Amino acid sequence: MITIVESGGANISSILFALERIGAKAEWTADPDKIAKSARVMLPGVGAARDAMEQMRAKELDQCVKSLTCPVFGICLGVQMLFEHSEEGNADMLGIIPAKVRKFDKEEGKTIPHMGWNNVSFSDPKHPLLTGMREEEYFYFVHSYFAPVGEYTLGACTYFSNDFSAIVAQDNFMGCQFHPERSGPAGSQILENFSKL
Repeated sequence: MITIVESGGANISSILFALERIGAKAEWTADPDKIAKSARVMLPGVGAARDAMEQMRAKELDQCVKSLTCPVFGICLGVQMLFEHSEEGNADMLGIIPAKVRKFDKEEGKTIPHMGWNNVSFSDPKHPLLTGMREEEYFYFVHSYFAPVGEYTLGACTYFSNDFSAIVAQDNFMGCQFHPERSGPAGSQILENFSKL
């Protein structure tokens, strides 16, 4: 069973359908007790960083998520929430991964948000989250902010002059900047790998 944290994200239905397609059972809840007892937890997110963190704190979910020892998987804003701080709304995040999320640099000819399919290169292909991945895979992105590449980076991507973390892992916390639920077979493989951790 995967417990999906009700953190105000708008992409819950597509995530539930994607998990159903791979045969994984999921429950959506904002109950800290249920989340604390879960075998696997997913932290989705679509929206603004400050608003998302305010909702997490209002529901007392921030400390609950930080204390989890089971596998935790963030998606899009959900993975950004694992970091220390975001330039979006000057927001303090969960502080699990020691780095800051920043906005893409404005460049001539570049569109923000970064939207569409892009390839991801893997720095640690032996990580169980990446089982079955080819050397480079394409995934679907929609975001204006990004986490830098660091020791926690499992997969990296480049958008114009910005290299950023597309997949991260820090202890039992992991996640992806792209939307696996909208990324075809490769995205489904990531979700299936997480469901088996």
